[in-house]
Amino acid sequence: MTGGPGRSGPRLRWHLAANSGVIAWLVGLLGVSLAHPFVPESRWLLVHLLLLGAVTNAVLVWSAHFADALLKNPSPSRRGQVVRLVALNAGVLAVVAGIVTGTWTLTLAGAVGVGVAAAAHGVAIAQQGHRALPSRFGASVRYYVAASACLPVGAALGTLLARHPGELLHGRLVLAHVAVNVLGWLGLTVLGTLLTLWPTILRTRIAEGAERQSRQALPVLVVSLVLVVVAALTGARVVTGVALLGYLAAALWSLRPMLGAARAKPPQTYAAWSVLAAVAWLAVSLAWLTGLVLLAPDWSAAGEATHRVAVPLAAGFAGQVLLGALTYLLPVVRGGGPSVVRATTDVLERGAALRVVVANAGLVLLLLPAPSVVRVLVSALVLAAYASFLVLLPLALRTARRSEGTVAPTRARHQPEPLAEVRTRHTGWAMAGLSAVVLAVALGTAVDPSALRTASAASAGVAVTGHTTTVRVEARDMRFHPDSVDVPAGNRLVIEVVNRDSDVHDLALETGQSTGRLSTGQTGRVQVDVVGRDLDGWCTIVGHRQMGMVFSVNVVGAAAASSSGPGNSHDGTMQGGTTQDGTIPHDAVANGEAVRPDFLAKPPAWFTARDARLAPAPSARVHRVLLVAQEVEREVAVGVRQRLWTFNGTAPGPVLHGRVGDRFEVRLRNDAGMGHSIDFHAGALAPDAPMRTIAPGESLTFSFTAQRAGIWMYHCSSMPMSLHIANGMFGAVVIDPPGLPGVDREYLLVQSELYLGAQGGTADPAKVAAERPDAVVFNGFANQYDHHQLAARVGERVRVWVLDAGPNRPSSFHVVGSQFDTVFLEGSYLARRGSPGTVGGAQALALQPAQGGFVELSFPEAGHYPFVSHIMVDAERGAHGVFRITR
Repeated sequence: MTGGPGRSGPRLRWHLAANSGVIAWLVGLLGVSLAHPFVPESRWLLVHLLLLGAVTNAVLVWSAHFADALLKNPSPSRRGQVVRLVALNAGVLAVVAGIVTGTWTLTLAGAVGVGVAAAAHGVAIAQQGHRALPSRFGASVRYYVAASACLPVGAALGTLLARHPGELLHGRLVLAHVAVNVLGWLGLTVLGTLLTLWPTILRTRIAEGAERQSRQALPVLVVSLVLVVVAALTGARVVTGVALLGYLAAALWSLRPMLGAARAKPPQTYAAWSVLAAVAWLAVSLAWLTGLVLLAPDWSAAGEATHRVAVPLAAGFAGQVLLGALTYLLPVVRGGGPSVVRATTDVLERGAALRVVVANAGLVLLLLPAPSVVRVLVSALVLAAYASFLVLLPLALRTARRSEGTVAPTRARHQPEPLAEVRTRHTGWAMAGLSAVVLAVALGTAVDPSALRTASAASAGVAVTGHTTTVRVEARDMRFHPDSVDVPAGNRLVIEVVNRDSDVHDLALETGQSTGRLSTGQTGRVQVDVVGRDLDGWCTIVGHRQMGMVFSVNVVGAAAASSSGPGNSHDGTMQGGTTQDGTIPHDAVANGEAVRPDFLAKPPAWFTARDARLAPAPSARVHRVLLVAQEVEREVAVGVRQRLWTFNGTAPGPVLHGRVGDRFEVRLRNDAGMGHSIDFHAGALAPDAPMRTIAPGESLTFSFTAQRAGIWMYHCSSMPMSLHIANGMFGAVVIDPPGLPGVDREYLLVQSELYLGAQGGTADPAKVAAERPDAVVFNGFANQYDHHQLAARVGERVRVWVLDAGPNRPSSFHVVGSQFDTVFLEGSYLARRGSPGTVGGAQALALQPAQGGFVELSFPEAGHYPFVSHIMVDAERGAHGVFRITR
């Protein structure tokens, strides 16, 4: 199979070209992994660049290669395979571009290309098998044909998911999509290939009965897979779980000879260890998914469970089987003679035990609750373990070229390294890998401030009982259920927290133990070794404690429970800076003194105010809008910086402008660290689905038609809504009234309030709840239009749209030295220039929060005309600007 030096020319060129797609997608995956905080849809990309890009390319290349070898009937031409690979990669690129840009038609076109390439691949292998003589390993080829029928179905399901169906249907589609793609397309291909590949990697014979068990397993695998998909789509959750169990049993039956061969001849190479670890992850993930689906309360939870298992299936199973197989196959198909193959393999096998241990120990840790710094460090180690293949591959190819150019004077027989020395070396590397993971955990625990605190303050000196109190808590509806637990003094306490809400939550105790942030469906644990006094807990997400997400640990059976421990003091404060008035240590104010703006300060020369000009409505009647929830640090007054929650990085968010009858297709993507949502006042539609809170990394799409004119607010509606709006998540939609006359200049001002936290912190939820703003501003920055004044000329018609975004303060918009001849408020004209009988004017536009309108005026002479909210205390704290009028 390796061939001699003379055979490596055309064959080498073909395999290098055919596998270039695999390597290209792996490089892209590495790039997204390194830059994922700045890449849209990064979580989706990481999974699909691996599975749809690299792995699918590898399946097309290597299943065709194995079919040629097993059937002893090579394809007469490579042309068909080239066409299929080109179609596949064009389709994958289109799918990726469509998802990232939110263009569903592009996603659909890409999915069609992927499905057609896979179907054509299956047809070609089936025809090849039909022409060939009966083969001992024909079962493997039938696995490939069955797998090829799965990917078109998976592509169709993925396309439906891209349309963002309702929550229940979404859960069903996710499970069916993962099953048919991972268990069908990839799983069947791997199970069919391992029949011959595994003994080849181990350099042993195929176990007796392996072909028979493989043939027996295939019908059960296919029937189970069909049942999984049909049951999931029809909502039969129990049947889905049972069918998954059937697939797992059939897979283990087909793998039984492989595991027997591994016991008889233990693996000693990276390729063998990696493939064996991949198979283990497949079995564990399948068992885990089966349990989660059967225990899930509904299909929404089942869909979230599928997302959780997708990581070990992708990284543990797919990633390792790909790298393990390539490590063995690439040197073999490259050829060049036994010595060249050995030299190439030796390079790819460098640090084998270390890489396998780091990858698998790291993956296990990433599935467990851990401090965020620990997760970051361990993730970096796992990524390095996988990325090492991309570093070693060019070195291996260079070594192969050099080895071919070196001709030994005599052909000495290769002497294998003694097994004892091999095992000693591997043991050393394995210990080094395990040490690296342990060191990452220790370093992360030391760096993470929450991990530095200990539970010693909770003991209050009571005697240890040796018993454990365990309570399971659900976070939902902005509450913990239950919200307290009674613990006998001296007991160990374990709190298991599962997030059943659509928003991100956590549970932290005053002594420092925390679950870490939990997305929907995730579970975390808090443990206190000895409980001797009452303890308070809360959700540390900004504002959630004020909304009622608190938890109490009540000690019973000891006087120590009522005494003041290290965490309680008599001055009204608790350990960590938490005050009895409800201020949260996680909030910005607790991390430093709240900043106070200087309203007389001048901005630096480089400061640029937000452009208040309203651009004309686009001519298109369909508006496709992408809004990205982002956390950014911005200046909100001279010298005052806050960490804002925004739409597209600005507060207010982007201005949308249209006409009555225009259709708005909105896509919201959450790139922030907590749950967010959006409420469009400009559209009338049931809020259940389009206004739901989505978790970090998720997105949703909906549309509405603007039926009525006005200036409409949009904002985040996640709880606490007042805090989300106060911290920047709001914007304006302008819908022009029919027949609106043109003007010389058109401006838009959005009034909002600032409840300042510490420098670089978030809004203070206590100030929001008490309605105590530090500043009231136009377009997000205090007094910015005093310094960058709005321009007009004498006699020009000027229209000013005004929206009061609140969340709490009304507005009375007034321009000093002028009068309004036209006033449009909440869809109606209160005064209109030129209307019969209209002789009066207006001096102020009065707005409550979420109300808006416009005024029109012209300026009689040159000069400076201040505009304010005539609630004067607000004008004096930032709601102030100037019109500069010239001739």
